[in-house]
Order: sequence, then structure tokens, then C-alpha cells
Amino acid sequence: MWGRLLRPQLIGRPGLFWRSLFTMQLKTSEFQSLFTDGLNGLAELFEKHQYELRIAGGAVRDLLSGKRPEDVDFATTATPEEMKSIFQAAGIRMINNKGEKHGTITARLHNENFEVTTLRVDVQTDGRHAEVEFTTDWQKDAERRDLTINSMFLGLDGMLYDYFKGYEDLQNRKVRFVGSAEQRIQEDYLRILRYFRFYGRVASEPGEHEPDTLEAIRENGRGLAAISGERIWVELKKMVVGSHAAHLLELMYNLGLAQYIGLPPDGDVEAMKRVWRRAKDHSPKPMTILAALLRCPEEVEKMDVRLKVSREEKTLALFLVKHRRELRKSQEDPDSLRPFTDFIIDSRELDSQSKVCELLKYQGEDKLLAELCRWSIPRFPVSGHDLRRLGITSGKEIGTSLQELRDVWKKSRYQMDKEELLSHVKP
Repeated sequence: MWGRLLRPQLIGRPGLFWRSLFTMQLKTSEFQSLFTDGLNGLAELFEKHQYELRIAGGAVRDLLSGKRPEDVDFATTATPEEMKSIFQAAGIRMINNKGEKHGTITARLHNENFEVTTLRVDVQTDGRHAEVEFTTDWQKDAERRDLTINSMFLGLDGMLYDYFKGYEDLQNRKVRFVGSAEQRIQEDYLRILRYFRFYGRVASEPGEHEPDTLEAIRENGRGLAAISGERIWVELKKMVVGSHAAHLLELMYNLGLAQYIGLPPDGDVEAMKRVWRRAKDHSPKPMTILAALLRCPEEVEKMDVRLKVSREEKTLALFLVKHRRELRKSQEDPDSLRPFTDFIIDSRELDSQSKVCELLKYQGEDKLLAELCRWSIPRFPVSGHDLRRLGITSGKEIGTSLQELRDVWKKSRYQMDKEELLSHVKP
């Protein structure tokens, strides 16, 4: 797996970061599988023009964890103009120029897209955005990244470049900011939520946070108020479906963050912890967990105004808040799905079954959840045309008769066919 080449080198600049550069060589099947025709072509192009090209950020973390990354980002010493010149001369198409001002060029080779970003340093930050200038110094680029586990680079020869003990932290399942937690947070307050999200992905146990990190988060939490709801929701929903979600949400309340990120300031944390324990092994949707914090539909509306959640997410939250107490298994027959299937049949909405599945996760009804996942919505066999053929012409009468027949059908556990149901119709 590893061809180990350990090279501790003292590098840095006085007054900034002095770190021992740690290197090792990665030789895994996951890493080798990245080398498609497209990547080989990209690598040859940069080598020909003598610009360095390395894998950056999350993809390095995933590869070191034995996972094949879904997305691979690249960093380079070439400027955007130099990259454009290289690609144009080679007849390579470039797409999506929105990232160019931040140093990112997207090239398409062999039907694959490759995002390549010039090494950067932050010149000025306001807690939301950064003004950057380009550099050829890999350590400077690593310094501006958020967490040590996200600050590593991987050469296309498999050589790891780690300036801030990111590999050691990954091995020890620790989540730390690069350098000063307070400084990293003040550069972009969204990093508070990224810290929690990655803690849920990396840490083996809840509650193993560095006290200085939590204090920096507490002192700077109000900065989240200026972050857009869309950006907050992207991080929050990833955190909620990761490990330790109940612990992390409770911690966010203890640190005074809820009021800045669209959650009710007095959210029902104890209810949320109970729901998380019940649902966590059944892949709940983020809103299934968060709905436990919400006490009424008005709190769903307030959350939506702040976070701009999708229509599907909002309707699920409203559904759970409305039905979590009244739509429950029958006390007379606790093994029966009937209250839930009747509800689905009556609602006639396409997504009602998936909502009820989330409700069963919320309530911790594992057995009923398994049954409902296997259940298919039966088709009601009678239509208005059938009633017209029997001589019923009034639209109001047809509607009333259909509902009466539907009730009879439900009582038969959806077994009665058209002929049997129509026999109940009085001419």
C-alpha cells in the first residue's frame, strides 16, 4: 500500500508557520484507478510545459482513508492565463469560466471535466469572501485552507505533501484547524459548520474537541449571521446525516449558534436526541432529525426563510411536525400498518409513502418501517366512469359515492374488486 519515503524538512517563514514537511508515497488501487486517459493527458500537458500539478484537498483525504474520491480537485503553479494558453494550444475545450477569477479553469479531456486551480493566498477576507492573489508556493496555499486534513497535496507520482500534520490527524481521527482556529474562522465563518461536519465524518468518538477550538467557535459564532442560508444549509444537512449528529447539534446549541443558522433558539434538544437514536441506523433524511427541534409549523416557516430549504424538505418538516403525535400505530393492533396505509391511500399524493417512512423512522417503529418499505400502494378499482354507467350523473353524488366505496375498500384491507364494490352502490 505504501512505499514509505519520510522526509521531514523544516520550512516556513519567520513569524508565520514553521512546519516539518512530511512526505510519503501512496501506492493504492484507489489512487491508481484515477489515471484515466483524461488524467494522463492532463498530466502530460502540465509536465511538458513544466508546471507542477497535484491533487488537492478532500480527494487526498479520501485516498489516504482508502476511499476512491467522487470528486478530484487539482492545484497547480500555472496561472489561469498560462493554463488557458496551454489548453488553447492543445485544442482542449474549456468550460464554465465562472471560477476563473478565483483561479479555477475547467478543462474537458476524453469526456471528463478537470477543475484545476492556481495556488493562492488570501490578501483580504471579510468572513464570507476572500480576495486572492496567485502564488507558486505550495505551503502558502496550504496555510489558507481550513482544516489540517484538508490541507494536503498528492503528486501524480503518489508523493504526499503534508505541511500541518494532516496525515497524523487523519490517522488519529482528529479534526483541527490549520494554525489559529480563531484566524481561520474569521476568514470565513462558514468554517465553523465545516468543522462540525468533518468532525462527524472523521472523529471516532463524540466530545473529543480541543477546548481552544470550541472557545474560538463560541466567540465567533455571531459571524454566521452574515453567511447566506443556502451555504449554511449545505453544511448543516451533511452534518445531520453524519456520525455524532445529536452530540454536534446539542453542542451547537450549547455554543449559542442556533439563533444564527435558522434553528429555533429554544429548540427541543432532548426530543432531537431521542429521534436521532431511533432513526440513525435507517438513513434518515436531514429534516427528519431537525424536525424534532421544531415545536410548531411557524418554526418550520422561520427556518425556511433563513435556510431556503427545498420545497420537498419544507413539506417533510411540516408533515412531521403535524402528524408525529396523531398518526401512530393502533393500540388495538400495534403490529398493523393500517393507520399508515390508510393515510397514504387517502392522501393520494405521490410522495406520501416516503413521508410516512420518515415518520416511522422518527417514531422508531423499525418493524412497521420494514413492512411499509415492502408495501405497494394498491390501485382503487372504481372510477367515476363506472358510476356513470350505473346511472349516477351528478358530480356531487359521484364524489360522495366514490368516497363511501373507498371507505368500504379500506375496511376490506384493499382486497375487494370492482364488481364487489359496485354491488354496494344503491341505484
